[in-house]
Amino acid sequence: MLLTAGVVAVALMIVAMVASATAVHLDRKQLYDLADAVAADAADAMPPERFYAGEARAPDGTAVLTLTDADVERSALDYLAAHPEGAAGLDGLRLVEASSPDGRTARVGVQATSHPPLVRWFTDAFGGGFTVAATSSARAG
Repeated sequence: MLLTAGVVAVALMIVAMVASATAVHLDRKQLYDLADAVAADAADAMPPERFYAGEARAPDGTAVLTLTDADVERSALDYLAAHPEGAAGLDGLRLVEASSPDGRTARVGVQATSHPPLVRWFTDAFGGGFTVAATSSARAG
């Protein structure tokens, strides 16, 4: 009887750990989806005023848009503010990177905290959850 209770307890702990690891993985996938959406939105973030003022590069068969880091960051923050449902269930969502390394590509990095449901009492005692991060790039045109 005692051996059976011990085996059942260990089996339940294993199930709880697997379920919690799955929850963290799903939060990470949700964060990657959000980073993809933010990067895709930021890829065409060049303000029309700059385009019509002649600040865009001449079309050479590649791209007309000229992105700056400020354009990408502004667009990313606007997107996150307009679509809070994309971060549902994630705590402490923050934008950690918003840049355009080549003037054509928008690179966005987001970070949040994941709280696994079955071991939250344990993770709260030792730091409050797991930090998950995602980075995505998108190019307009």
